[in-house]
Amino acid sequence: MTRYLVLLGPPGVGKGTQAKIISERTGLAHISSGDLFRENLKNQTELGKLAQTYMSRGELVPDDVTIGMIRERLSRPDCKAGAILDGFPRTPTQADALEAMLDEFNGHVDAAPFITGDEDVLVERLGDRWTCRANGHIYNQKSNPPREPGICDFDGSELYQREDDKPETVKRRIHVYLEQTSPLIDYYRRRGKLIEIDGMQTIEQVTQALVSALDIQSSL
Repeated sequence: MTRYLVLLGPPGVGKGTQAKIISERTGLAHISSGDLFRENLKNQTELGKLAQTYMSRGELVPDDVTIGMIRERLSRPDCKAGAILDGFPRTPTQADALEAMLDEFNGHVDAAPFITGDEDVLVERLGDRWTCRANGHIYNQKSNPPREPGICDFDGSELYQREDDKPETVKRRIHVYLEQTSPLIDYYRRRGKLIEIDGMQTIEQVTQALVSALDIQSSL
């Protein structure tokens, strides 16, 4: 049975970590819209070049271009069982377009897990996050520090803090996310597909809550 999940949650809540774990447990492909955009731009695909024309003019990339990227990605063999969509849709209009597109794959969005978190904790989490320059390995000064301060365990490159991870930027990112995503959260709640998960638990507890809730959702 093909399953499609839309994973929601503010920056720092551990969405990417949980997407990877759930993907490994279920066989569902993890599709990050950000990664998908970068892949299309880097490989200069037709959709990537089309997106670039809008971006170079400082305009938003139209929904149909993004949907085209998602459609192509879902047609690949690793999506046979379905997918976890991370970063798309962002609006009810995009959610409607996604549902119409999923009809082509004889599927629909089964559930929209929403991982919640306390703003102060999220700011602290991201404020402690450092990234390696060579390959983007991520560390947390408290929960996952490097063996040698300032140096990546894997490739020995320098660790640095992204502008996105500085406290004042993190607060703005969280507020913008919640403001923009609020209509989408209501969209899935009205359809009985929203599953709220407390992201302030341990990684293992969040995973267990997701697994249990998705099992319940799939049996309805």
